[in-house]
Amino acid sequence: MKNIIDQIYDTGQVTRDELLELLNKLDEGSTAYLHERAHEKRLSVNGNKVFMRGLIEFTNYCKSNCMYCGIRRENKHADRYRLDTETILECCREGHELGYRTFVLQGGEDPFYTDDDIVSLIKAIKSNHPDCAITLSIGEKSKESYQLYKDAGADRYLLRHETNTKALYERLHPDMSYEARIQCLYDLKEIGFQVGAGFMVGLPGQENEDYVNDLLFLMKLQPHMVGIGPFIPQQDTPLAHASSGTLEKTCIMLSLVRLLLPKVLLPATTALGSLDKKGRERGLQAGGNVVMPNLSPTNIRDKYLLYDGKICTGDEAAHCRGCIERRIQSVGFEVDMSRGDHVDSLTQK
Repeated sequence: MKNIIDQIYDTGQVTRDELLELLNKLDEGSTAYLHERAHEKRLSVNGNKVFMRGLIEFTNYCKSNCMYCGIRRENKHADRYRLDTETILECCREGHELGYRTFVLQGGEDPFYTDDDIVSLIKAIKSNHPDCAITLSIGEKSKESYQLYKDAGADRYLLRHETNTKALYERLHPDMSYEARIQCLYDLKEIGFQVGAGFMVGLPGQENEDYVNDLLFLMKLQPHMVGIGPFIPQQDTPLAHASSGTLEKTCIMLSLVRLLLPKVLLPATTALGSLDKKGRERGLQAGGNVVMPNLSPTNIRDKYLLYDGKICTGDEAAHCRGCIERRIQSVGFEVDMSRGDHVDSLTQK
């Protein structure tokens, strides 16, 4: 197993059979070695910086009905909300004062916000904070819509592919198309966004073959960002009684992505911290280099419940810069409050 890990470290290349053998045979020793090599790769390419993003969850309405998601259309128990433009701009103002230079606008697929609304919002944020990057995470749109957002000044777009196994994707997303999801990612790359893909770990029925599909897809797509998080059930969904993904398996995937895509921006997600109080620190040690604290108004944070047990208050909040920095520094990293662009996007400018 160490030979395969070293091969990926040295070349960034691996076959389907080698990946599957690695995942099937990883034991405690080879897993520790994988994390060690991923950490070395991260330090050699990206240094010990952890980039901070201010997350604003601005709507929990969603037209989609994903089987695992707490804000799915058919969840009648969700306490729905939408933030108006003034509130979103106030979140950005507070975030800017706290030092954040990237704002991540995340929401369900909410048709209430038209393209004109999103364009106006992007322009307003850029006008107020021209030194900041804007990341959108608002789901599947037409290529024309994506172009409008880019032209308005949006820099990045997060759209996790969730799983690159077509049958599993369509089982979990009953009213969505696998092909449409993948096409959106290629559209975003063609337009010139810094693009984020990613997948879930521990979905019901997910096997090592499915993770291999995900990793090979990421090697092909070459995204700038990859979001990987454990599946955690939500009580008001059809998968309420399924088992969660594990911190250990998620960290294995983080390390493999770090080795396969050395320059990638790789978040240690809130979901990791929800599984384990040291989960995000473990994610950083496995190769992660981004943390996205919450800038949303405190009165709505517990309403954006994609899964149960989500951390909603305390030192994960963007306002507690000191708390977050201490946690990051405790495992040997330094906080970087810059825009934190992908290195290739800097050379293209």
